[in-house]
Amino acid sequence: MILPDFTKAKVLIVGDLMLDRYWSGGAGRISPEAPVPVVNVSGSEDRAGGAANVAVNAATLGANVTLLGMCGDDENAKILKERLQTHDIDCQFLQ
Repeated sequence: MILPDFTKAKVLIVGDLMLDRYWSGGAGRISPEAPVPVVNVSGSEDRAGGAANVAVNAATLGANVTLLGMCGDDENAKILKERLQTHDIDCQFLQ
């Protein structure tokens, strides 16, 4: 499949901004309190979620992206902003 050229596209994305956090590790036993595995976390990864994920996808395709949304002023917001800056996304955050 051939994708269209997005390099001339200017995209404004407005929506809910999220930081998705994924933990990975092995499960060696089942919890006695509930029938769920007990995971020994050995790694984690943070990714843009919600409208921020859409912005990353559009920027990856080559679009010139501006992202508008509400964002806090905490460590998770800082991590999200850093992730978005690596994709040259123009972030306009309301607090």
